Amino acid sequence: MLYVVIAFLCLAILMYLLLGGADFGAGIVELITPGAVREKVRTITYSTIGPIWEANHMWLIIAIVILFVGFPPIYTMLSVHLHIPLVLMLLGIIGRGTAFIFRHYDAVKDDMQRVYNLIFTYSSFITPFFLGVIAGAMVSGQIDPNAPDFYSAYIGSWLHLFSISVGIFTVAICGFLAAVFLIGEVEDEAIKALFIQRAKVLTFLTFISGGLVFLAAEIDGLSLTKERFTDWVSLSFLILATVCLVILWKYLRTGHKTICRLLAGFQITLILGSFGYHYFPDFIIVKSGENLSLFNSAAMGLPIETLGWALLLGSLLILPSLFYLIYSFQRRPAEL
Repeated sequence: MLYVVIAFLCLAILMYLLLGGADFGAGIVELITPGAVREKVRTITYSTIGPIWEANHMWLIIAIVILFVGFPPIYTMLSVHLHIPLVLMLLGIIGRGTAFIFRHYDAVKDDMQRVYNLIFTYSSFITPFFLGVIAGAMVSGQIDPNAPDFYSAYIGSWLHLFSISVGIFTVAICGFLAAVFLIGEVEDEAIKALFIQRAKVLTFLTFISGGLVFLAAEIDGLSLTKERFTDWVSLSFLILATVCLVILWKYLRTGHKTICRLLAGFQITLILGSFGYHYFPDFIIVKSGENLSLFNSAAMGLPIETLGWALLLGSLLILPSLFYLIYSFQRRPAEL
């Protein structure tokens, strides 16, 4: 049953990056959109992510519950040593969600709309940034369970070039996913051309920021480049992701809705899979002591058994409902 729990944890992380990432990315696309058409982009964004934006956080909740119940040492180390970026990420989620609601349902359309828009767009940047910072810190080897002082325990564990570069990379990925997903949601050719252009720009930024991750790793003394390019499975994933990027670039010119979305999602899955395969089963690389893995940190026995069955039974209700939710809001009014 342990492998069932691990599979659901991997699924939750992947789906949150793909769906939640595209959700955050909508605010990033809005942030880099020219002011003349920004209101149109807001309308499209609301109609696209409005129905499912809250459902996206289901995956984050599932991941947190799995770690809390099934892998207590991992949950404890994350919540203690990465407490600051976790709080900042959660504040970003709260601020973004609050602004998203108020800017559409505020009874009085006054200057506060500008405040709501600013909170929404910048929270859309801050949240994935700190999500990436947390991910980078987990594998950086800078988390010290025996830290002698406050800085080493709560700040030095995540405030370094590698984690910051992963945060920037995550922001670029989210913006890229949103731009690609939004292409198929507009009929106005001018707006569609804008999304296509933004998708190309964000594709380039994703590629550049990905390179910065490897550069930052070398500066911080991590052997990331050597490890990636000597592991043929991880390298194959990255090569295939690059091939998908070339194919996606071709289809972006036509704005093909389904193919572009599938290619973008598959590309990000390959990138995440490359890193996940290399580190598995380790979940947190520590500075001193034994790394925390999904095997040595598991709450074996009744907790894992109960959690595994709960996830299996819950998925029978949750997954079909989620897919139907997405399907129903993809249909045009004439089809309803």
